[in-house]
Amino acid sequence: MNPAKEKELFEDCSVTSAILRLAFPTVIGQIILVVYNLADTFFIGLTGSDAMLTAVTVCMPAFMFLSAISNLFGIGGASVISRALGSQDRKRARLASSFAFWGCLALTAVYSLGTFLFIDSFVDLLGGTAAEVHGYSSAYLICTVVIGGITTSVSVLLSHLIRAEGRSVLASAGIALGGILNIALDPLFMFVILPPGQETLGAAIATALSNAVAAVYFLALVWINRKGNSVIMLAPAAGAFADEIPKEILSAGLPACLMTLFENISYAVLDKLMSLCGTQMQAGIGVAKKVNMLAHCIVRGIAQGALPLIGYNYAARNYKRMRQSVLLAAAIAVAAAFLCMGANLVFSAQLIGIFIRPGSESVVYGSRFLRILCIGGPFSACAYTIISFFQATGEGGKSFLLAVLRKGIIDIPLMFVLSSVLPVYGIVWATPIADLLCCLTALVLFAAFLVKHPDEAKTAAKPEAVLPAFGCAIRKHRI
Repeated sequence: MNPAKEKELFEDCSVTSAILRLAFPTVIGQIILVVYNLADTFFIGLTGSDAMLTAVTVCMPAFMFLSAISNLFGIGGASVISRALGSQDRKRARLASSFAFWGCLALTAVYSLGTFLFIDSFVDLLGGTAAEVHGYSSAYLICTVVIGGITTSVSVLLSHLIRAEGRSVLASAGIALGGILNIALDPLFMFVILPPGQETLGAAIATALSNAVAAVYFLALVWINRKGNSVIMLAPAAGAFADEIPKEILSAGLPACLMTLFENISYAVLDKLMSLCGTQMQAGIGVAKKVNMLAHCIVRGIAQGALPLIGYNYAARNYKRMRQSVLLAAAIAVAAAFLCMGANLVFSAQLIGIFIRPGSESVVYGSRFLRILCIGGPFSACAYTIISFFQATGEGGKSFLLAVLRKGIIDIPLMFVLSSVLPVYGIVWATPIADLLCCLTALVLFAAFLVKHPDEAKTAAKPEAVLPAFGCAIRKHRI
């Protein structure tokens, strides 16, 4: 994106228009990601095997750890890039993209190799101790993490970096491409190419191939724009280690990484505790988590879409526009979470029944678990938006604190405490309670930040005319 278009999007357009242009494609991409995750569960559910459903559930934290790596360098890189563009420092933005790309590549390679070397112990740690579940889980991880890990991480990373330039549509198109292709390939590999009994492996192959195609799309996009106005640079550069670029990327990205990491650890602990209660309960919580994931991914899309706008205006010291951006993004995210919560409360049995055969006890447990999980959605939406805000403004300490509070510090101990008070269901109640406490903490930190950064802080602030949502404001320059 050239500087004129950057200025139009980040400075001149109304806040509503800018957020819609940045966040809407991101939300669509996130929804497609959920749909293809649910497609895996749906097709595996057609087999009627609780062991296969449990295997996919067990593997989810390990597979999603790839997203933790991508978020470390992707959201960290996007934060530095957007602030560099706000400061009109395009060289720094290019060096930041180079460090983010190679850092993500190296760490993913280490994780994939470690998964291969310790596959059996890893699966057991995740809760796949039952013999049949263990076999399905091992095959799934070998394909998606060991073989397809690098392409999966790179595709998510580049979507963050491209979005930081304001090219949200192109970034989301790549994510959507991978998701739609995955949905198309699932039944082909599960029920046509591979023999019966290998459905989880078929789903894994479809996932790995679709993510590889998405990675090729993003790499081609960067290559085509390498001599244009894009600041994304993938070539190694010694300057990428200078001027505190690594420190700033890791500082901004670490909370996002830890939030994803602790989220997966939390899910793994939940799965492990549920495995002690029986395969049917474990299958039920696995499907409930995936259905409830829709609300979280919509919120994540809104927050990630607004991040470049917030970071740009923070660096430009336009605190009024920055404040308007985060408040509007939070309002949209919370409203979306309330809608999803209502749907999950009313149609819980029907939603779970889509993925688990009728008459199974897993449907009963899954619907009850979903009703509990979805209550935390609006609180999580508010907290996640504020976490993303602190990432955009380079406030790594605050976003780190909120990230580990939301998943890790509060909910994991609560699972053990509540499980002894309210067996089975107490484990699940830990999630919405943790979301509520994290939300309250986030609001306190956010209010304190706004007090230190009043709207009048920008000495040369220019008023902007208010136009409809999709129109752009006209700047009135003072004489």
